[in-house]
Amino acid sequence: MSVPSFEFFLFALVAAGIYNLVPQGTARRLVLLVANFAFLATFATTGYDLIPYAAFLAIGYLFIRGCAPIQTAWAFWFTVGATILLFCWLKKYTFLPEESFLHMVYVQVGLSYVFFRVLHLVVDAHSDERLQKLSLISYLNFTLNFTALVSGPIQRYEDYVDTTETRPRPLDMAVLGEVLERLVIGCFKVWAAAAIVAELQHALEFQVVEAPGLFTRIFCAAGLAALFPIFLFYNFSGYTDVVIAIARLFRIELPENFNKPFTAASFIDYWNRWHMSLSNWLKTYVYTPLFASIMRNVKNPKLLAYASAVSLFATFFLIGAWHGRTSEFFFFGFLNGLGVAVNQIYRTILQEKMGRKPFAALSARPLYLFFGRGLTFTWVAFTLLWFWSDWAQLAEIARGIGFGGVAAAALILILASCVALQALVSMDALLRGPKLDGRPLVLSRYARTVFVTLLVMGVVTVQSVMTSPAPDIVYKDF
Repeated sequence: MSVPSFEFFLFALVAAGIYNLVPQGTARRLVLLVANFAFLATFATTGYDLIPYAAFLAIGYLFIRGCAPIQTAWAFWFTVGATILLFCWLKKYTFLPEESFLHMVYVQVGLSYVFFRVLHLVVDAHSDERLQKLSLISYLNFTLNFTALVSGPIQRYEDYVDTTETRPRPLDMAVLGEVLERLVIGCFKVWAAAAIVAELQHALEFQVVEAPGLFTRIFCAAGLAALFPIFLFYNFSGYTDVVIAIARLFRIELPENFNKPFTAASFIDYWNRWHMSLSNWLKTYVYTPLFASIMRNVKNPKLLAYASAVSLFATFFLIGAWHGRTSEFFFFGFLNGLGVAVNQIYRTILQEKMGRKPFAALSARPLYLFFGRGLTFTWVAFTLLWFWSDWAQLAEIARGIGFGGVAAAALILILASCVALQALVSMDALLRGPKLDGRPLVLSRYARTVFVTLLVMGVVTVQSVMTSPAPDIVYKDF
């Protein structure tokens, strides 16, 4: 079952209707459990396809209930290591021997996101007695929550249980209006905006190699690099809008995943705004313990100043490795790690030389922000080259325009990004200027109604003229 799709919407509406009709408590948990199982089953051809998935969940639950109460270091590292190794084995990472893999077709949809939830529980159960008594129904509903199964967002158990069991959120007409608005925005992003950008990208992929003029190929290369981050944003944030809205029908609040990422003026700030549930999870379970370990074991004060950069590199390298098993994704992780590490070292050096307050003042200057946004977007686009392409295609493009052409394309991308993102920020500030009843006019009920109506018309128009369906959610494959 694709998300979003009319089939998914119908499934979710029926399940939400039943969920809200039955009494709060065990009945609702059972309805949600059936919905979660039914949704996962749509990805399987036979019951056998789900056996590895079920085994992974069963072993995770065994670790939480059986091994976590054993308060020893070996039990902690065994359960954590075994969970990670089992996930890598099921995902067929290339550092494991190929002959060890299961040579059968089995469901992997959402497994990466289930892994984060299971590992979070395995780690936290060693210090939280409440998790050691986690019921099987609560465990399965959390790990298999169908509204966030395919591509997240990644939610912590305490936040999930707060909205499902402790303090279910109200569901009234005002909330339903917000749900409808967010569904329309999400569908517009996926079915219209992302679809248009994908068509443009496919056209440029052809032109960057086949166009007769060198300058044309250089401009196409710059455009090609710029388009994929925009496509990925519309594709992934649109999906996130849809599932957050659907989850709200079950009185569940999923975490936000995006906060205007392309307005970030540094690569670290970009990752504070992009796929936030993933970066926050890794900061909690990788960056913080690694940084603390370095601080405890390194005695040289000069080296301690760069402990954060080392920890950031390791954390964001793992982000790339998590995305896929090929050398392209490992290099994608290396570039992300390099970007945040260099960014952190740059900040550390300037803060040492200038002081924290003068550096903060410098970082807030309009000219600094102007170039910072362009450079950040360009680095994002550069890292993502290995996300959507491969070494052979990139080599072909580089040979076609030459070293000078690559440098020219990068310069064009930097300058165009600076101007375009400044225009975007200025337009956002301009639109939020006029007020109505103390609120920005664009956020008024009247403006939002017009806006949503225009988006619906946009979706219908684009879908009626497109010759191919909108691309599937990219993160579904991870």
